[in-house]
Amino acid sequence: MIPTAPLRARNRFAAAVMGALGDAGARRLVERLAGDRAALESWLGADDRGAAERLWPRARAAAAALERRPLADPAASLASALEAAGVLFDAGLGFEVHEVLEPHWADSVGERREALQGLIQVAIGFQHLANGNLDGARALLAEGAARLHGRRLDGLALGDFAARVAAAAAGLGPGATPVPPRFPR
Repeated sequence: MIPTAPLRARNRFAAAVMGALGDAGARRLVERLAGDRAALESWLGADDRGAAERLWPRARAAAAALERRPLADPAASLASALEAAGVLFDAGLGFEVHEVLEPHWADSVGERREALQGLIQVAIGFQHLANGNLDGARALLAEGAARLHGRRLDGLALGDFAARVAAAAAGLGPGATPVPPRFPR
């Protein structure tokens, strides 16, 4: 995962990435921000220009991850959201995964809601790890893995992913930086 920037810049960039999932103009914006740090600094404006150092790796990762992905609105269906979440998770963009899945989580109940909450917790757990919050990472990864254990989500088996996340959480310690497993597909 890639460390996040301060709140205002992080949220603004996440909104751009969310737009880039389904809108060609927003995708071109993310590509421009990824290709030119000065463009990113200008887009951020004077108040957030200092966040460019942390956002530029995210912009490059997002542009690379979305480069070959067809435009598809993640709000259209859970299947579309899961596909987008997988692309973003595997690119190290845990905060953006949260943003993609949260609307579906909010509208869900029962098993579906539990599974989505587990996926969100795992994404944010790895984001905490990237930000240096070891305790927060450990707690969210363990809880997310527990929520995913033995579950399926719209035909997607989550058990193996849950086991790999649980192993990563158990192995966290000073200096340990486990690589997030690939998102389930």
